[in-house]
Amino acid sequence: MSSEISLKNSKILIADDNHQNCELLDAYLLDEGYETFMAYDGKETLEKVAEIDPDLILLDIMMPKLSGYEVCAQLKQSDETKDIPILVITALNEMGDIEKSVQAGCDDFLTKPVNRIELTTRVRSLLRVRHLTHERDRLLAYLAEVEGTTRSTSSES
Repeated sequence: MSSEISLKNSKILIADDNHQNCELLDAYLLDEGYETFMAYDGKETLEKVAEIDPDLILLDIMMPKLSGYEVCAQLKQSDETKDIPILVITALNEMGDIEKSVQAGCDDFLTKPVNRIELTTRVRSLLRVRHLTHERDRLLAYLAEVEGTTRSTSSES
């Protein structure tokens, strides 16, 4: 029996204003068995996150309406979305761009053109963390419930 977490059917949101970039990333990820969704600007990205609750976001920086920096910062400031891992994928590769992405709250960073193996490896790692975090939260909630039940039962005695 394997202890490997099943990452199949994880929901990944690809946010990039360039349709060809979205299609390429989509092709790489579909081969891995992930469920993918697209957003083509910053505002649509925030809407899709609220709609689908993705397990991971692949986020371009240079997008219309809201930049990737703004999207990332908003998502990381919200209690509902702060734990969704964000992998920034961008043609910008200056050290300042990386620093700005990290300051906005991104979890990892890749520059274009994207190497397929590097992408799939980082996606897999970020999804593992996401799923382990979900499992931890679920177990903590269960333990709190059991502890609450135990306390109320012992106080009734």
